[in-house]
Amino acid sequence: GSPTARLKVRLSGYPRKHNEGRVELFHKGEWGTICDDDFSLHNANVLCRQLGFVSATGWTHSAKYGKGQGKIWLDNVLCNGGEKSIELCKSRGWGNSDCTHDEDAGVVCKDERIPGFVDSNVIDAQVDETKIEEVRLRPVVTMSRKKPPITEGVVEVKHKDGWAQICNLGWTIKNTHVVCGMLGFPHERKRQKNHFHIHSVACTGTEVHLAACPLEFSKPNATSTCEGGMAAVVSCMPGPLFMQNNALKKKTKTSSNVRLKGGARVGEGRVEVLKDNEWGTVCDDRWNLQSASVVCRELGFGSAKEALTGGRMGQGMGPIYMNEVKCFGQERSIWNCPFKNITSEDCQHVEDASVRCNVPHMGLEDSIRLTGGRTRYEGRVEVLRLDTNGTQSWGLICGETWSTKEAIVVCRQLGLGYANQGVQETWYWDSSNVTEMIMSGVKCAGNEMSLGQCQHHKTLSCQKAAAKFAAGVICSDTTSDLVLNAPLVQQTVYIEDRPLHMLYCSAEEDCLSKSAAKADWPYGHRRLLRFSSQIHNIGRADFKPKAGRHSWIWHACHGHYHSMDIFTHYDLLSANGTRVAEGHKASFCLEDSDCQEGVSKRYECANFGDQGITVGCWDLYRHDIDCQWIDITDVRPGNYILQIVINPNQEVSESDFTNNAMKCNCKYDGHRVWLHNCHIGDAFSEEAERRFEKYPGQLNNQIP
Repeated sequence: GSPTARLKVRLSGYPRKHNEGRVELFHKGEWGTICDDDFSLHNANVLCRQLGFVSATGWTHSAKYGKGQGKIWLDNVLCNGGEKSIELCKSRGWGNSDCTHDEDAGVVCKDERIPGFVDSNVIDAQVDETKIEEVRLRPVVTMSRKKPPITEGVVEVKHKDGWAQICNLGWTIKNTHVVCGMLGFPHERKRQKNHFHIHSVACTGTEVHLAACPLEFSKPNATSTCEGGMAAVVSCMPGPLFMQNNALKKKTKTSSNVRLKGGARVGEGRVEVLKDNEWGTVCDDRWNLQSASVVCRELGFGSAKEALTGGRMGQGMGPIYMNEVKCFGQERSIWNCPFKNITSEDCQHVEDASVRCNVPHMGLEDSIRLTGGRTRYEGRVEVLRLDTNGTQSWGLICGETWSTKEAIVVCRQLGLGYANQGVQETWYWDSSNVTEMIMSGVKCAGNEMSLGQCQHHKTLSCQKAAAKFAAGVICSDTTSDLVLNAPLVQQTVYIEDRPLHMLYCSAEEDCLSKSAAKADWPYGHRRLLRFSSQIHNIGRADFKPKAGRHSWIWHACHGHYHSMDIFTHYDLLSANGTRVAEGHKASFCLEDSDCQEGVSKRYECANFGDQGITVGCWDLYRHDIDCQWIDITDVRPGNYILQIVINPNQEVSESDFTNNAMKCNCKYDGHRVWLHNCHIGDAFSEEAERRFEKYPGQLNNQIP
């Protein structure tokens, strides 16, 4: 028969990467496996597509990922490869097999997602969409110039054949709370009177969707549908991010001990909570929409659209503070919900919980579009502008200063996820009849909600004004996230006085400070502050250099090619943030030195190999490698800050750049060096960060 609901398929087993594993199917309320008899790549292709990957690269037999438990649901499965679901392929039928779990089949999928595929780690409101497809507010007074978002109006629901209003008899503040949450608002305004007793809608207030509340639809032929009542009106309170009134914005505080990290869109990300001045994550056991909604509302968004498990917004670093969070839904903060404090054996960062919140419709995506791409995730950027006489014309953006930062904002504005890259020429996406450049010199910080909030030239100035040099973007559902292992820097630091005759190579590579040129080569030495850098990719996609291999540079000192000319900045700063040592900009060859259990290495520097860092792996530059240092020959004794920044020019896309800087307090007495408080840029509370920055200051840079 035809599958009524989408068959649930998952990968499990150990050890495995996220795109491979034992296949399990959910049928009649329980999970079971598939036997490997007659298994083929066609079967694997069907399963991988059901899991949201573009295709399969292989399949496995004999329980390679460990033996499953429970039922063996299918056996002798024969697919042609084009089927939409594994249950449409020929087989012996559900639950009919002569196998044991020693024969459980697995698949290896190509690590490329089908664009727009909804993920299996996502918990969303399982409501009957046929009951209510959409909810909107129709403003009571039509204000022509009112900026979005619309915060109050008549509630209208989309139902079967059009939009309908709701009778306000029996309408309660709890219903309003649910509607506001769906529309992206944390609270309702407290000024509605309710004197009614007939219940047409009866929410408890913790629902995430109006369709989840008990509803009573009036009969089509009834004469009076809402006698003595009128259309229900609600008024919502937007969060600070969406308020137009600036005075109110300043007064409204959102939570200071909960935050979202690593998301691409506004109002989504990994949930992080603050305890003892250090940020940590939440484990996903029992994670659900009620708990996620408490987080969303506390941060000034609406209720949760989705609760996500399994590190879906990248993995955090540092402590994991909460497990089995069980909010009822009306709590003011996740800290008020029941939860377990956890021990490290309960949870790993691969189980970090995240959320996607309902946010108000701001109409930001209406003034920008992508054209000419092969998928809706890429293309030349076209922006809408109003001419003086009030007509709209779409136009192009000058590609000259266009970079990843600007692309990040465009992808966010369009709701298309992360920026894979910004493109400075787009002749291969030439399909639209828009040819006029209308914007140039666009410069974004990277955190803006729309391109309109970025700087740009007042009047157009573009050397290459032809359409083929217009700016473009490639957006993506996933991206990398690099972070430096801070404790390792602290453990490995030392000073070396290295003889000049061993430093010829390093001098050529610009790894010493300028004064080295005046030294009496080959006599004498340089004083070097040395440490190890271990860089982890904790994101959802491999980190790959932007430069093609034709432009990689051969490094004789290291004996391999470097794919990123400036991959890290190493600096020693004084208390007020000025550089005391020249530090240097290190170029890197990127490879997998080692990986988490179950992840295999993919990149290596030797033999002109592919370069990059796989998800779940790290690249280790040991303290004894050339140039893995700061030249402190000219530095006087004192207290300083050691700062290391990865991917400093944001040349390669990442889901989170706030964790790219690492800082330590550094004490140097002229002979030895001590590091304390090494931490990732965003790991401490604001208060702890202020204390950290005061540390060298009060000693006035003199060793007591």
